[in-house]
Amino acid sequence: MHDSDRQTRSHLMELFAQQGFHPRHDLGQNFLIDLNLIEFVVREAEIDLDDVVLEIGAGTGSMTTHLAREAGAVVSVEIDSNMYALASEATASYRRVTLLNRDALKNKNTIAPEVLAAIAEKRAEFPEGNFKLVANLPYAVATPVVSNLVATDLPWERMVVTIQYELAERMVAGPGSDAYGALSVWLQAQCRVKIIRKLGPNVFWPRPKVDSAIVKIKPDEALKATINDRHFFHEFVRGLFNQRRKVLRSTLASMYRDQLQKPEVDAILAEPGLVDKTRAEQLTPEEFVRLANRFRKAIPVET
Repeated sequence: MHDSDRQTRSHLMELFAQQGFHPRHDLGQNFLIDLNLIEFVVREAEIDLDDVVLEIGAGTGSMTTHLAREAGAVVSVEIDSNMYALASEATASYRRVTLLNRDALKNKNTIAPEVLAAIAEKRAEFPEGNFKLVANLPYAVATPVVSNLVATDLPWERMVVTIQYELAERMVAGPGSDAYGALSVWLQAQCRVKIIRKLGPNVFWPRPKVDSAIVKIKPDEALKATINDRHFFHEFVRGLFNQRRKVLRSTLASMYRDQLQKPEVDAILAEPGLVDKTRAEQLTPEEFVRLANRFRKAIPVET
């Protein structure tokens, strides 16, 4: 069967009817049915034969087979046993594919160890290649997958993913906008994020009720190097945006009340010339980094 037949709306409807199951809304199963867009995503990933590619949400295996033709190895993760069976059949002749039937996440803050182990195994086989995330990400896990992959020490080279358009807007949003939040800062403080195409509901089956986007994310090592402690920075940003509209001084004094006195908080805020009415949503990613570094330096190291 040709790939163009495998992922059309009519073929998928027929396939699901034959198998006796339906796409699961709770797992965000919206299948990309435009072959040109699947090829576009793979092309934008610029995959070489020594690259290791991670795919989250194998679905029926349509994108997986495209990736397998280009990459040295593909680690594809599918939580749904029905989809796993279909993807296994579609990729049976591709030795480069490692298909895992499990949740890609251990919890909302951590990639599953089994997934990381599979990536490590394949990267050992292709030490000269790059590691990339290329996927039509299920809406429900798009944020934690991207955020947590950035948080790892894996030397990923790029991500090219389809996600909900609203999420894509959050990723690229600037200070002062309603979409600007912890994810915006976390990504922009160490990556270059670009929306490369907006997608309407009609290119998916079942059709979602919202628009989607293809997003490209690339690490910026120079930016990343300015963050003294990435784990602290991550918690710092999330803590501030939990109370995004409160005055910085009040939020920070509360966050670090066990480690710092209020005069110490005031002294740190005075260094970069931040007025006491400044709120988290007004700070640029660069200002977040400088401020987090100052607080990290001021807080005693736990033993």
